[in-house]
Amino acid sequence: MITANNIIKNYDTLQVLKGVSLHIKKGEIVSIVGASGAGKTTLLQILGTLDNPTKNKETTLEINGKNILKMDDTSLSKFRNEHLGFIFQFHQLLPEFTALENVCIPAYIAGKEKSITEDEAK
Repeated sequence: MITANNIIKNYDTLQVLKGVSLHIKKGEIVSIVGASGAGKTTLLQILGTLDNPTKNKETTLEINGKNILKMDDTSLSKFRNEHLGFIFQFHQLLPEFTALENVCIPAYIAGKEKSITEDEAK
């Protein structure tokens, strides 16, 4: 389901991720633990396609058999909308929408029918 090899992330001269590799199978539950500043959030942002690893010809990232690093922004946004979900530590609901509408936003973006989407979200 997720295969990452040699994930590296640098911020200028600071190397946050130093060649992280992992393989997560379908249905497997995985925890990422470590000290504050160890790179957990950076790794999750890369695995969640919200950030990119530092370019390296040995780095690979596949999710559900798709090579994420070769996708353009439009394809990546569509993939993220259809296949990934996020639960952030601090939620950022959009105040101009109801709670139900906030939950439905990804389905609205995907063009799904409003009445069906809202029934499923309830």
